[in-house]
Amino acid sequence: MQFIELKEKLKHFPTFSIPDIRKIEEDFDIRRLSEWTRKGYIKKIRRGHYFFSDAEIREQSLFLAANRIYQPSYVSLETALSYYGLIPETVYVVTSVATLKTRIFSGGFGTFSYKRVKPALFFGYHLERYGSGAFLMADMEKAVLDYLYLHSDMRTDDDFEEWRFNGSEFLERADLEKFERYAEAFGNSRLRARAAALVDFSKRHDL
Repeated sequence: MQFIELKEKLKHFPTFSIPDIRKIEEDFDIRRLSEWTRKGYIKKIRRGHYFFSDAEIREQSLFLAANRIYQPSYVSLETALSYYGLIPETVYVVTSVATLKTRIFSGGFGTFSYKRVKPALFFGYHLERYGSGAFLMADMEKAVLDYLYLHSDMRTDDDFEEWRFNGSEFLERADLEKFERYAEAFGNSRLRARAAALVDFSKRHDL
């Protein structure tokens, strides 16, 4: 298979893997990938995962890539909080939650960070369509709880102030009943207390 043929058939893929290629050509010689990498046609994100060097990189294509290169995972934490307008910072690392060990991958397509949670906490996400693909994104409520869970030092008003959490946006858009249900599902009384403190903080600063 020629490179131009591969590119045409995978043009809607933000990233592609060897199994993706094998669906097109079962006996594909993977040495071609090294050749195309040397020529600058493609670049590697992590072992077995590549992207086309001239690919247009957009926010949603990064989310698609994040889901694909480390599974199962969903976009959450700082990336989701920025996506929902709950923190002011522009996030340059795509952050996700995964059930596998904590990892980080960095390359020309972007930097992808994955934080491990136990399988019982892998919930509270939904599918968002983008072009011909789709990616898993944390619900707003779950993104906040994932962050609090993995940052146990977030406890006081000063912590929330320093975080620059947008409590007004959260109160306007979040389903607080869902937030409480999700918090209960963590089975962690300290997390529930910190989640309640964040809601209280948001209400007092929304006056």
